[in-house]
Amino acid sequence: MKHIIVGGDGFVGHHLAADLRVMGEQVLVADVHQSPHKVYERVPFQALDITDPASVAALPIEPDDVVYNMAARMLSPILPRAQRRDFFWPVNTDGVEHLLCAMERRGCGQLVHFTTDMVYGYSKTVPQTEDHPTEPLGPYGESKLVTEDMCRAYRAKGMTISVFRPRLIIGPGRLGILIKLFKLIDAGLPVPMIGGGRNPYQFVSVYDCASAAVCAWKAGLPNAEYNIGSANPPPVRELLGRLIEEADSRSILLPTPATLVKATLTLLDRLNLPLMDPEQYLIADEYCVLDCSKAERELGWVPGHRDDDMLLAAYREYRLGREARRGARATETPTSTQTPAE
Repeated sequence: MKHIIVGGDGFVGHHLAADLRVMGEQVLVADVHQSPHKVYERVPFQALDITDPASVAALPIEPDDVVYNMAARMLSPILPRAQRRDFFWPVNTDGVEHLLCAMERRGCGQLVHFTTDMVYGYSKTVPQTEDHPTEPLGPYGESKLVTEDMCRAYRAKGMTISVFRPRLIIGPGRLGILIKLFKLIDAGLPVPMIGGGRNPYQFVSVYDCASAAVCAWKAGLPNAEYNIGSANPPPVRELLGRLIEEADSRSILLPTPATLVKATLTLLDRLNLPLMDPEQYLIADEYCVLDCSKAERELGWVPGHRDDDMLLAAYREYRLGREARRGARATETPTSTQTPAE
């Protein structure tokens, strides 16, 4: 038996590969590209284009293998409205269908599949449990929700499939939209919030995502959906205030009228001048908190990382990267363009 991690070169995947290898498990990483992760010193890699059925069919899947699907297109970069469906669907939706078909043909019925909390849309109950209505606000969440329906169909055929719905995943190696925030804080500029910042903002650590996948495998891959996120997320203004204080920044938090800001961002989006994806800003001032107790009860999973610690660690990584780039530029030897005198 081996563990096949599709999209395993990505953010969560290579952490999961390392964790499983430390446990003495046989692991194969399959992805469209191979980065210089140290994990490849101990884990084999196979090139895979999940949008190509023939490429997926070439995976050496055996009946007793466990497959983890981490392949996904995320809410970055920010794209014009007309391009979003064609960006998300081939990987997030069609790719999952290719993978499930390949597993079925090989007689393999064990899958851990990651979707997103964006399948919920607006909060109708707080906190959001797994039976919260699923009404995505855009093509990213829609592309993920379709795959949950696929998984239910394959469960009816005898597969065991655990589905995870994570909050915003952060950790070493992914800064994403946080870079804009960190640049404002470094420059001592005001940090605008959509709304007054009284609502909590929940993250989940990349390490906790990897541990959730391991917990699902050890629990026998229950046929269920699971929320995963941090415990007791603080209000946005408290979270950002701590970061500004730790950064010793002159920045101040700037509340804004949420209705007006979201209307302006929506207008810009319709004019094909998007500053944020609607699936991000439309819920920025809402109480979007996942109830993760089901994963604890059924899988024995508990989050090990706090939101403020995760955000501060991400900021420190940003600062280290910025200082390294400055140091590299400072040590560059300028090339002379002067013509020698005759």
